[in-house]
Amino acid sequence: MRRSQSFPAELASVSAARHFARAALESLPGTTRDAVELMVSELTTNSVKHAATTFELIIDCAATYVRVEVTDTGAGEPVARDPAPSEPSGRGLRIVEVMSDKWGIKRSGDATTVWFLLHAESSGEHAASPAGAA
Repeated sequence: MRRSQSFPAELASVSAARHFARAALESLPGTTRDAVELMVSELTTNSVKHAATTFELIIDCAATYVRVEVTDTGAGEPVARDPAPSEPSGRGLRIVEVMSDKWGIKRSGDATTVWFLLHAESSGEHAASPAGAA
């Protein structure tokens, strides 16, 4: 199942994107939904805060994986930071890095896509990655 939706570059879109993700993944275990929802929140916040453009959220859910993409047309390049403990922000991409099985950044023309992949657990082992995961 693949679902996508575009959102305007406004703070309310972060909450709307989280709700969209939760609804798209309603058949998955709560811990998986919670993890995806948190990472969607981080990526869409980055898009609103740094790109300041409309963004598209794509959720591709299969039996063995969940792949999420957030695409915007901002001019900047996403960079994983290492903020000091006293800094109130700057941890979004590190959260995605730690919580996902795989993640990356893809540029295509004027669009930037940050994506992540979570494998569905199958008998305690990670399933194979979907084709084109990178």
